[in-house]
Amino acid sequence: MDQPTEQIQSELENFRQQWRAEVSARSKNTTGSQQPQQQQRISSTQAGPSTPSKPLRKSEPAHRKTTSRIVSHVEDEEEYIQTQSFDEPDPSKAPGQKLGRQDGPSTTTKDKEKEPQTALDFYEKAVEKETSGKLGDSLQLYRKAFRMDDNVDQSYRNKHFPARWTKPVQVNPSNAPATVPNTAHHSLEGPTLSLPDLIASFSDLRIEGVPPECEGVEPPPCPMAALPDEILVHILRDVAVADVGDFVRLAQVCKRLAYLVATEDQIWRRVCLGTEFGFGGMHFHWQLGITWEPLSPAQQLLSDDADADAGADVFTLDQLARQREEERRATTSVLLNSLYAGSWATMFRRRPRVRFNGCYISTVNYIRAGQASVHQITWNSPVHIVTYYRYLRLFRDGSAISLLTTDEPAHVVHHMTKDNLALHRGGAGPHLPSAVMANALKGRWRLSSEADDPEAAVKDMEGDLFVETEGVGPKYMYRMELTFKGTGAGKAKVGSNKVSWKGFWSYNRETDDWAEFALRHYKPFFFSRVRSYGVGEV
Repeated sequence: MDQPTEQIQSELENFRQQWRAEVSARSKNTTGSQQPQQQQRISSTQAGPSTPSKPLRKSEPAHRKTTSRIVSHVEDEEEYIQTQSFDEPDPSKAPGQKLGRQDGPSTTTKDKEKEPQTALDFYEKAVEKETSGKLGDSLQLYRKAFRMDDNVDQSYRNKHFPARWTKPVQVNPSNAPATVPNTAHHSLEGPTLSLPDLIASFSDLRIEGVPPECEGVEPPPCPMAALPDEILVHILRDVAVADVGDFVRLAQVCKRLAYLVATEDQIWRRVCLGTEFGFGGMHFHWQLGITWEPLSPAQQLLSDDADADAGADVFTLDQLARQREEERRATTSVLLNSLYAGSWATMFRRRPRVRFNGCYISTVNYIRAGQASVHQITWNSPVHIVTYYRYLRLFRDGSAISLLTTDEPAHVVHHMTKDNLALHRGGAGPHLPSAVMANALKGRWRLSSEADDPEAAVKDMEGDLFVETEGVGPKYMYRMELTFKGTGAGKAKVGSNKVSWKGFWSYNRETDDWAEFALRHYKPFFFSRVRSYGVGEV
C-alpha cells in the first residue's frame, strides 16, 4: 500500500511541475506580444490621433482642400474686382506685374489667398460674381455653398448685416420694475447725442500728441498741436483742394479735426466754387463739337436755342464767358439758401455734379431663350444670360467717351483715354490690350440749367445730363438724356453717383429725322472711381 501511494505522489509532483512550466511559458509569450502593442499605442497617443484612410464628407479638411483646388483651377483667370473703385492697374498687363503698391503681393499670391474654403467663402464669392454681372458663375458658386451648408445665407447675413437681424438688448442697470415704459433715464452713459450736438461737443477740444512710451520719458513732439487755428484751417483747405476725399478722411484722426472738417464752412465754400471738384468746373453749355472740334465764335455765342437771348446782349467771347460766370454764381447762391439751408457741405454732397476722377458704368443683364430641340421637352429648353456694359467717361473740357462692350470693367476702365481712342481709331492695333477702344465713340456733355426750361421750379431746373456722341456712320448722331438720382437713404443721400436714363435718340443728319430707342434693357449708370485717371484732366 505504501509503494503505490509514493508512486502516485511522484507522478502528481511531475504533473505539477509540467503545468507550472507551461503556465510560465504562456505568460512570457503573452507579455512579450502585448508590450509592442502598448508601446505602439503610447507612441500614437503622443503623436496625435491617426488620420482615417477615407476622408469624411462634412468635417474632414481634405475634402474642402480638394474642392478649393477644383474651384481655383476653374476660376484662376476670373479674379473679381469691385466696380465701385478701380485703384489697381489693369490685370491684362504683364503677368509678373504687381498689383496696387510696388511692394504689394503678386497676382498669383493674391489669387491663392482668395481661394474659397468654406461655404461662407463660396457664398461671398458668388455675391461678388453676381455684383459684377456674372450670373452664370454666381449660380454655380451658390450651388456649391448650399451643398456644403443649407443655412449659409443666414451666416452671410449675420456676418455682414448683423444690425438688421438682431434686436437691441435693453439694459436696465438700476433694476427698474417692468412697469417702467422707458429705461433711457437708467443708462450709465447718459442720453445719446444727435450728430450736430456730438460735433459741437468737440469744439473745446485740442489736438493731443502721442503719450510717452513709458513713465519718465518725454512724449514725442506733435507740431500740429502747436499750430493756431488760422494756419491749421489754411492747411486743411489746401488738402481739400488737392483731394476732397483725403480732407474728409482727416475726420477719423482725432475729434478736433473732425470738428474742423464738419464745421469749417469756408473750406466747403472753396470746394463748391472751385473747378477741381466743385461746380466751377461744370458746363451748362456746349464747349466742343461732337468730334471734339472747337466751336466757332458764332456757335459759342449761339450754341443752342437757350443762348439766343444771351447772345443778343454780348458781342465778344469774353463778355459771354463773364455773363455765364455771373449767372452760375447767382444760381449757386439761390440754391444754397433755398434747397441746402445755407450749408456748403450739404450742397457739395447733394447737388448734382459730374465727377471726373472715374467713369460711369451701366451693367445690363437679361435672359434670352435659346433654340429649342425637337428631342427635348419645353421646360428643359436652354436659356442664355446676356451681359454687357456701357461706359461713359466725361472730361473737364466738355468732351466725353462712350463705349458699349461685353468686356468687364477691370479690363476696360484703365484704357478709356483720349490717346487710346486715337490710337485704335479705325481698328488699328488689334493685338494691344487697349484694342477694346476701337469701338469707342467721341462725344460731348453738358448739364441742364434754367435756360432749358425757364418755367421750371428752382429745385427742378438742374439735375439732367445731356450727352451727344457719334453714331454708326458719319450721317448719324446719338443723343442721351440722363438724370442724376441720389444713392443712399434720407439725409445721407448722395446726388452724383447714380445716373438714370430719360431718353435715347438717334439723329439722321441727311433726313433731319429723330428715332427713339426703347429703354427696355437699359440700366442706370453708377460712378466708379479709377485712381489712374488722377483728377480727370486726360
